[in-house]
Amino acid sequence: MSSIDWEDDDPFEDQRDRIDKPMKRLLFSYGRPHWFSVSAGILASIFARILDLLPPLLLGIAIDGIFLRNEAFSLPLVPDAWLPTNETEQFMLTVAIIAASFLIGAAFHWIRNWGFNAFAQNIQHEVRTDTYDKMQRLDMEFFADKQTGEMMSILSNDVNQLERFLNDGLNSAFRLGVMVIGIAVILVSLNPQLALVAMSPVPLIAVFTYIFVKRIQPKYAAVRSSVGKVNSRLENNLGGIQVIKSSNTENFESGRVDEVSQKYFGTNWGAIKIRIKFFPGLQLISGIGFVLTFLVGGYWVFTGVGPGPFTGTLNEGAFVTFILLTQQLVWPMAQFGQIINMFQRAEASAERIFGLMDENGRIEEQTDVEELVVSDGRVSYDSVSFSYNNNEQIISDISFDVDGGETVALVGPTGAGKSTVLKLLLRLYDTDAGSITIDNQDIRNVQLSSLRQSMGYVGQDSYLFYGTVKDNIAYGAFDASDADVVAAAKAAEAHDFIENLPDGYDTMVGERGVKLSGGQRQRVAIARAILKDPDILILDEATSDVDTETEMLIQRSLDELTEERTTFAIAHRLSTIKDADMIVVLEDGQIVERGTHSELLSEDGLYAHLWGVQAGEIDSLPEEFIQRAARRQARTNVDIESTDD
Repeated sequence: MSSIDWEDDDPFEDQRDRIDKPMKRLLFSYGRPHWFSVSAGILASIFARILDLLPPLLLGIAIDGIFLRNEAFSLPLVPDAWLPTNETEQFMLTVAIIAASFLIGAAFHWIRNWGFNAFAQNIQHEVRTDTYDKMQRLDMEFFADKQTGEMMSILSNDVNQLERFLNDGLNSAFRLGVMVIGIAVILVSLNPQLALVAMSPVPLIAVFTYIFVKRIQPKYAAVRSSVGKVNSRLENNLGGIQVIKSSNTENFESGRVDEVSQKYFGTNWGAIKIRIKFFPGLQLISGIGFVLTFLVGGYWVFTGVGPGPFTGTLNEGAFVTFILLTQQLVWPMAQFGQIINMFQRAEASAERIFGLMDENGRIEEQTDVEELVVSDGRVSYDSVSFSYNNNEQIISDISFDVDGGETVALVGPTGAGKSTVLKLLLRLYDTDAGSITIDNQDIRNVQLSSLRQSMGYVGQDSYLFYGTVKDNIAYGAFDASDADVVAAAKAAEAHDFIENLPDGYDTMVGERGVKLSGGQRQRVAIARAILKDPDILILDEATSDVDTETEMLIQRSLDELTEERTTFAIAHRLSTIKDADMIVVLEDGQIVERGTHSELLSEDGLYAHLWGVQAGEIDSLPEEFIQRAARRQARTNVDIESTDD
């Protein structure tokens, strides 16, 4: 895929389009088990905000009832008979209630923050682990057209976006709701006419916010996709840093990073331009309510007569309460836009997350199936065909049987489908037609975990995890003793070089095993397979990265390892598989020859010609074979997986 195609492609677009009401699903599916913490947060938020509204209300009462003596001192919901009659005592009571409101309010604020943080953190953890668990169980075809950076973006950035909304956004939404309702109740109780003036911006804010949501929603979906593309490009380049340096292409790669970053900048800036217009506009509308309240109320108090249609009186204390509460209303109204902003970001992230969770792979494990029981280790391929993404067939009508304990080698030109044949045995993919059985058990009708537990795989890409040498050898056999690890390393001819490492078996191998050579990594991978002691062993170019001398030592160990177990081996070095019980020769996804090494040489077919190439007998090869090899090398397949060995 060209860089332009890659930039424009969004591999998760189809998944997002299938998701309906992702935030509702998030709250009901993941929020329900944590109802206690969020309920505590909501209740604490309500009480905390009510207590926050007491000081301005009490200040107005004190001004009218104590300082100016415009009316009798009284407190809402408190019988007058309970109140002191002395002004000093009334003042001290007011001070005490205000102080208590701050003290108790602080406790409720702490409970509120604990509740919402616990709610958000638990959901964040569960969503991330569930998403990862679902993703790693998808078949390999899913990963074929997905960038690692895109998937990392979902597991990291998108999940974190949900946490920010559930903690800050949801928390602020309840605070805002309580604040607006509480202020509205107090203002209406003090003066319904002036309350209409103070609350007049609310309908306009609602319309303004609706327009904002309609415009910003598609922008945020594009931004989340752009973040994934940036991550993919960076992950690609950092993973290939050695190639970049050795190819002297730093300037070229900087240009590609600049290009994808510029596209993210443009997408994000489009959302920012809408957002930076919305928030000041929202604050301006809210401010208009405060100005009108101050103008109407101030004139009312100053003249003693309600302006225009307003009737009755407005005391100084009530006016001060109006001003203080209206001022408190301005910021929550402006903050409402931030909540909508966080919600839209979270919804775009939730679409990507649940789109990934709902992804259906081609491999579907049946329920209530039995575990695989390997007795003899007999493997049969019966008329097996397979294609990637329903495109051109990679494997076509392949049939062969391997008796228990035998070693079968798969050989053929690059792109013949050798690795694909073995990936079907591991059920990394499912066949399009035909069946594969182990001891007469169809591998599609047994537990997937038991199938893979019975197999040991050593590939040409010897992947090591970040950790120690010992951790990597014991990967998949986590309860193995140190003695077992050492024995496996010795069998893989790895013990001596491991002992010479700075910390021996406790040496950190680095990211992807970068601190070890290719041959060392391969021997560690072989030791891992030996330690697992599988019933069926799969060797896919298992000695491709070692020198001839090390290969000879490893081959000797592998001969002992494969002696009593069914083994499949792929090798371009035909000398490593010439002693196999059967050699299956593939070309263009079909079996063209099969037999022992000597039998195939005597047939003078494809295998004999490949052997001649490695023996240096190029001049004696027929012209037809050379032309076919040239056509194979020139053939281009859109699907990269179809070039699998």
